[in-house]
Amino acid sequence: MIDATLHSKAHADTGEALLELRFVARADRLKLIRGSIRSTALMCGFDDEAAQNIVLAIDEACQNIIMHGYGKGIEGAVILTLFRRNGGILVHLRDFARPVDPAKVKPRDLTDIRPGQLGSHFIREIMDTVRFGPSPNSKGNLLEMTKRIGGPQ
Repeated sequence: MIDATLHSKAHADTGEALLELRFVARADRLKLIRGSIRSTALMCGFDDEAAQNIVLAIDEACQNIIMHGYGKGIEGAVILTLFRRNGGILVHLRDFARPVDPAKVKPRDLTDIRPGQLGSHFIREIMDTVRFGPSPNSKGNLLEMTKRIGGPQ
C-alpha cells in the first residue's frame, strides 16, 4: 500500500512540505516511490544528476530500514516526507521498527573489498547532512537528511 499526500503549507522549522508517502516496508515497493522523489527534487530546483543522487540516497536509506530496522519477513510502515527548505530539500524518513543506536549506523571500511553494506556510505556522500535518532513520539526511528542546491555531488 502506498498513501501519497501532497502538501503545500509552510512549516517554520522544516520548510514547505511538498510530498508525503506512507508505504509498506518491502523492497518491491521502492520502485513505486522513486519517480515521486525525483519529480520533487526537480521541482525544488535540482538538476537531473542531483535529483537522481537524492533518489539513490533515499532508496538506500529505505533499504536499510527494510533490512535492518524491520528485518526479514516483517512488513512495517515507512513514512517519507519531502520539504523544500533553504534552497534545497529536507527529507524525513520515519519507521516504526525497534529503536536503533545511531552510533551503530555507520559504513563499513571501504578497504574491505566485498559486495554490499555501502548504503550508509552513499547516503553520507550524497547528502549534505544526515541525522538519525528516535522518532518524535519515541516509537520507531527518524532519519533526517538535507541537500542544498549546488552542494557536493
